[in-house]
Amino acid sequence: MHTISSIIRTLSDEEKRSFVSLLRQKNKRNDTKNIQLFKLLDTTTAHKDPDIIIYGKRSKGAYHALCKRLHDTLIDFIASKSFEGETSEEIEIIKLLLVSRLFFEQKQYKIGFKTIAKAEQKATTYALFSILNEIYYTQIQYAHLNPLSSLDKLLISFNYNKAALQQEENLNLFYATIQHELLLQKQDIVLVIKNTLARFGISITRDLTFRSLFKILEITNKTANITREYYSILPFVEDIYRQIDAKEMLRDKHMFYHIQILYYVANSYFRNRNFTVSQQYLLIMRNHLGNHTHKYHKRFLPQYTLLQSLNLNYTGQAKEAIAMLENFEYDKYKDQIAYLLDLKLSLIVYYLQQTQFKEALGTLNDFYHSDQWYTDKADITWVIKKNLIEIILYIELDHIDLVESRVNSFRKKHGVYLKKNNETRVLEFLKLAMSHYRKPEAVITAEFKNKIQNSLTPSNRGQEDLFDMSFYAWLKSRIEGTNLYETTLFLIELVAQNKATSD
Repeated sequence: MHTISSIIRTLSDEEKRSFVSLLRQKNKRNDTKNIQLFKLLDTTTAHKDPDIIIYGKRSKGAYHALCKRLHDTLIDFIASKSFEGETSEEIEIIKLLLVSRLFFEQKQYKIGFKTIAKAEQKATTYALFSILNEIYYTQIQYAHLNPLSSLDKLLISFNYNKAALQQEENLNLFYATIQHELLLQKQDIVLVIKNTLARFGISITRDLTFRSLFKILEITNKTANITREYYSILPFVEDIYRQIDAKEMLRDKHMFYHIQILYYVANSYFRNRNFTVSQQYLLIMRNHLGNHTHKYHKRFLPQYTLLQSLNLNYTGQAKEAIAMLENFEYDKYKDQIAYLLDLKLSLIVYYLQQTQFKEALGTLNDFYHSDQWYTDKADITWVIKKNLIEIILYIELDHIDLVESRVNSFRKKHGVYLKKNNETRVLEFLKLAMSHYRKPEAVITAEFKNKIQNSLTPSNRGQEDLFDMSFYAWLKSRIEGTNLYETTLFLIELVAQNKATSD
């Protein structure tokens, strides 16, 4: 029954109510048990003998038949909902194509050619190459019946579209290859991206569609998030966005992709500490969320809020960042669990930086699931970050027993992974933090301070990851007795000056 419960968890509260309403409309008998089963399975709790709960007696056969019907109805409901969303243009074009073929079969050629021409125009506008392939195939099949048609021109269009379709297929191969390389933890991932693009004959040009550029930027952003090579990847991101920006006439037709692309670009600038440019892109993104009758507002507001609060916090506006996340309506966005987890974890960091330890602990206690659950919902990087922040908070609260147990657990769970992926600075940070916590009087020497700086800062100065710097700032402020938030902002400004000098 795990499958049906998992499917139900993908639905929002509004969608659940809509589904129950649909079941009521379909039920012709009052004793139908599908709504009762739906409500029973809409929980994370495992029920013993669910057939007895439903029927009041053992009835395995009837119960499994009921489950199958509910499963099939859920699948139909979700499929119908998906057709109402981003694929509405595709569905409309497919309908036009199917209707035109019906007209041709019934020898209504004039209306058939008129209908399929409309389908071609729409499919060309949205760069739907696979559908266009079917459209051209149909037009060529009946070209001899159309006195206004040129077979040569149709063949040219067909071959041109076939090349575009091949390029899109190559892009899917590129996407799959990079995903595989990330699993293998290849180090020079920027070079891997460029070599893989070349391998499949893909160049970042204006010829690429909005969707193609979006896919490239999506995998690039994911790569940077895993490797934290935002500095190396930024020029590549800028090049992609220049091609997107040149497609001004197509933005409204691909607004979903455009908004997500704006977020990726804003995030790249933020991680490179260019807060001004990051906020410029966020402003454009926010304006688009208010357009199109708020069609994309719910889908993108959590990630917009996350990045906007981060920009505020790291530009000295911590109070505004905290207020933004405290007032966020988390219950409205339960279907976007990964971003909700990021929002809550960011709020804990903001509290820590303002020495609001009680508030930080209260928010941390909201994370009551297992590490494996959070790995599935977010990723291993999020779990490691959360565990480190938890240790820091317990150090600040001087919960010595919890500190020791969490550190031992962290090393046991993540030590091998971190060493394998060349993330030894995390383990070094933990070692230095515990040395200071256990014997603070023994680690105030200049030698120890130099050891911290040499161990925790990369050799490529000016390219430090913003979040790594936040951990370093915490340790530095503990040893020097300075204000954590002020130390963090000082280090960010110092790195910016070093970068400017090196440039």
